[in-house]
Amino acid sequence: MSIVPLAIQRPAPSAFEVCEARGDARLIGGYHHLRRRAFVEQQGLFCGHDRDEHDDAQATVVLVAVARDGAVVGGVRLHPQPDHPEIGWWNGSRLVCAPQLGVGRGAVGAALVRAACAAALERGALRFEAHVQERHERFFCKLGWEPIGPVQLAGRPHVAMRWPVPRFARLVEQTKQPLGALLDALLPRDRWRGDDGAPVAGTDVVACTDAILPAMVDRDPEWAGWCAMLVNAHDLSAMGAAPVAALDALGARDAAHAELVLRGLRDGARIFDLPIVGGHTQLGVAPALSVTALGRATDPVPAGGGRAGDALTITADVAGGWRPGYEGRQWDSTSWRTREQLRPMVDAVATHRPRAAKDVSMAGIVGTTAMLAEACGCGAELDVAQIPRPDDAALADWLTCFPGFGLVTADVADAPPLRAGAAIGSACGRLAEHDGVRLHWPDGAITTALQAAATGLGPAIAPLESTPCPS
Repeated sequence: MSIVPLAIQRPAPSAFEVCEARGDARLIGGYHHLRRRAFVEQQGLFCGHDRDEHDDAQATVVLVAVARDGAVVGGVRLHPQPDHPEIGWWNGSRLVCAPQLGVGRGAVGAALVRAACAAALERGALRFEAHVQERHERFFCKLGWEPIGPVQLAGRPHVAMRWPVPRFARLVEQTKQPLGALLDALLPRDRWRGDDGAPVAGTDVVACTDAILPAMVDRDPEWAGWCAMLVNAHDLSAMGAAPVAALDALGARDAAHAELVLRGLRDGARIFDLPIVGGHTQLGVAPALSVTALGRATDPVPAGGGRAGDALTITADVAGGWRPGYEGRQWDSTSWRTREQLRPMVDAVATHRPRAAKDVSMAGIVGTTAMLAEACGCGAELDVAQIPRPDDAALADWLTCFPGFGLVTADVADAPPLRAGAAIGSACGRLAEHDGVRLHWPDGAITTALQAAATGLGPAIAPLESTPCPS
């Protein structure tokens, strides 16, 4: 029997592709031609032309759909809100598609909308909205957009639509969401559930531990050593514990690599008053690093001590800059500071004793706020314009990065602000009855950053009044 090979079935090439115009006069001209024909000549929405201030704004992004023959068959633009360009509020507008394209206007429109969402996300959007004609509401809903309410535009009924930006949900899914299922049976359901440190029963000792990403230990060993001490010092300080000692476990390729890690550990131990008293070092293995720290507190401050209605305060050191190689992910506000400058920051919780406190972790400010709220059995609301941030960091990056020194605290509404040296604090939200985290915007709008609890560990079970640990 002869074998006849089957023809390889290759997917048909797309009839068009979506790209950014990036100042290309031909592409932008084609897009404006389609807009004029649709919005001025056919629909009569505008008289003479449909151009406005966004067309000439430097921050505006124009995306076009280009057919295989080079013709522009659709386009859309997106731009930051002019009055608040710094807080990640973006709008989409002037979506248009050519009627004669063989694959159908719906396919072009859907591709452009999806590309606009991706472009907004890439540029730091935390809120992305558009005003669409009523007849297109169902089309946008199919693409995951949510209707906000009716509006009038150019004398015609439109619907305000919002795309639920997934930035925070994706970060929490990657870093924190699996913890509930993994750890529920392991961790006690007590008043310390949700804390990064753990008081040792019958003592005034608080213990905590952190592991550093192996890739970070591999390519930036001294920084990895420093960060291992930094995060443990902050875990202790968030519970109001005074540092006592630390132990490290280090795996390194060779002695030279180990020495770089140990240099960072030594510097951190000195700066944070957290002497390394022992540990384990192994050479000839894949890079790995973890540090366990011990502190003392007769009455630790829990993450789950707040209640609905408490004011939320974000305290952060906004000086410094992005760590080279970790732009948008790790902010270095600590490696260049002196012990005397850092001491007021790590002492702030012990000094002020808010109802609840948690240091900002790799889940970022919003994710950490969600974890504190979950431990308190609450949700949270944050005013995006009031969150302290560096002038040269996009808010989207700042809210999802590791900020060096950052604290989320909950306390009664009239509690005095935390004094934390060079760090800046701002009361910028509250604990609320609902789940998840909602963001408040300058125009009064409220968007959902996280719909549900961050970890699934659930609330801590805590007495109404704190009980000191036996000394």
